Amino acid sequence: MRKLIFLFILMLTVRGTIMAADVTFKASAPQAVVMGEPFRLTFTVNAEGKDLRVQEMPDFDVLMGPSLSTSYSSSWGVNGKSTSETTVTYTYVLMPKKEGTFNIAPATIKVDGSNYTSNGLAIKVLPADKAGKQEAETTTASGAISNDRLFVKMDVSKRSVFEQEGFLVTFKVYSLENFSITGLKYPEFEGFLVQEIELPQEKQLTLENYNGRNYQSAVMRQVILYPQRFGKITIEGGKYDAVVRVRMQQAGGGSIFDSFFDSYRDVSKVLTTSPVTIDVKPLPSGKPASFSGAVGTFSMTADISSNQVKTDEAVTIKVKIAGNGNVKLVKNPEVVFPNDFDVYDPKVEIDVKTTTSGVSGSKTIEYMAIPRYAGDFEIPAIAFSYFDIKSGSYKTVKSEPYLLHVEQGKGGSGSSPVVSNFSNKESVKYLGQDIRYLKTKGFSFIEGGEGVFFGSFMYYLCYIVPAILFIVFFFIYRKQVKENADIALVRTKKANKMAVRRLKNAGRLMKENKKEEFYDEVLRTLWGYLSDKLSIPQSDLTKDNVETELAKYGVNESLTNEFMDILNTCEFARYAPSQAPDAMDKLYELTVDAIGKMENTIKK
Repeated sequence: MRKLIFLFILMLTVRGTIMAADVTFKASAPQAVVMGEPFRLTFTVNAEGKDLRVQEMPDFDVLMGPSLSTSYSSSWGVNGKSTSETTVTYTYVLMPKKEGTFNIAPATIKVDGSNYTSNGLAIKVLPADKAGKQEAETTTASGAISNDRLFVKMDVSKRSVFEQEGFLVTFKVYSLENFSITGLKYPEFEGFLVQEIELPQEKQLTLENYNGRNYQSAVMRQVILYPQRFGKITIEGGKYDAVVRVRMQQAGGGSIFDSFFDSYRDVSKVLTTSPVTIDVKPLPSGKPASFSGAVGTFSMTADISSNQVKTDEAVTIKVKIAGNGNVKLVKNPEVVFPNDFDVYDPKVEIDVKTTTSGVSGSKTIEYMAIPRYAGDFEIPAIAFSYFDIKSGSYKTVKSEPYLLHVEQGKGGSGSSPVVSNFSNKESVKYLGQDIRYLKTKGFSFIEGGEGVFFGSFMYYLCYIVPAILFIVFFFIYRKQVKENADIALVRTKKANKMAVRRLKNAGRLMKENKKEEFYDEVLRTLWGYLSDKLSIPQSDLTKDNVETELAKYGVNESLTNEFMDILNTCEFARYAPSQAPDAMDKLYELTVDAIGKMENTIKK
């Protein structure tokens, strides 16, 4: 009796557990089917339901259904708790009436008095295979696999693009055989910046009609390519090793039992993709001054941390560029702070997502500066320009100029004044400390004579030497003031120091094996160094005008080519799929050597 009561309580507990669980009601069917071939449509619910309602399916004939099947499963946990699950499946067998893509509306079911709705489905009906089912599926004794039964295709979304315009490249395998890929050698994509699209590790085979035949296909790799120069650029072909399991039919067989004695063996096959040439058009003339290579569709927002600060307090301007295009290659817009501000390297955060429609996301740049003097200042409007692919024209977005009021802080000059009250010398104070006064009594004079310092040569020398030093330092100070007034000259002299500091950070990133950050830092180092050395804003720097400006300063062609090669290597290597283990070390040494040579060549 006790056992029966225990079982009854256990059944109630299990049923309560099932009812308390979330109910899921799901519809499933193949994504693609072939005209004239039946397929299954199933509705699955993880509970006992009733009153299944399926809407009309005018594009399909219902050959059978719904057929009902129920399964139960239970398990016991290590803590003694039990879990139980019921699965009910309703199956229909359908036949498509015509080719095309058709929708199956969601169905409804009632579970424990509540209604639940399934998901809808989109099913693509492919035309019947033109080759027909009569084609032999076996392989001859030679084991040869024809190229139309297994191949890899490289699909390119565009063959005519602008420089820095992204386009999609898809590598897809098509097969009528059971196969496996054992080796992959994709093209190098020389001349392009590569952005990978994340795909599942497990490749899903789907039915696809290609050239009149229905293949099992799978996407092997997808990338977004950004051409880095204009002209004809060829994407070389790839090479892929495959193994196919084929059935070797017995010679001379004619009996229905001969198929039982067929043998199977693995056949190797090398698959290749044909090269594709891309016509890359140069960007049109008339580039705005604030254009720095952004291509796509973008927007910009900017805001300042505060319009009122004190000296030695930081003011931050945050600029966010968002859109679709070469987001990672977008250069930082120029923010012009007043001369009396200490400006620091901007902080950059990039958040992008790569899909088949391109690279989209945002780049956020935080500019920080510290005012040293009180007053009212104006930070000019921030401009950002990009080339819009859709309209084929340049577009510029601007922020509002910022008016900044700086008040004197506690650490500034004049913050500790002298407070005097000459009516009583005991009350005169400086910085809160009492002044010690000269004694007027208790001293006497002695007559000068031999060995007395007063009136000697050393005595007068003590006046002459400080006077000479004062004059020398006066002229040196005036020269420094004049040089500091020349902002371009100051930037030129500090170019090497800034480059060394940034290279130290690049060296740290190299040791941490942060490849993308390392190449970004080297790029910023070189562009910043060239901007300071040539006294040209970074937004106005391009590879073309850098070569022209360096030639004006007498830099030889080989050194200029070294700088250009380093820039190109950084742009290509940041997102390259693979590279030599010591690539970063070599690039770091080349960068240090090139900057050292430039310092010896350009001297101001």
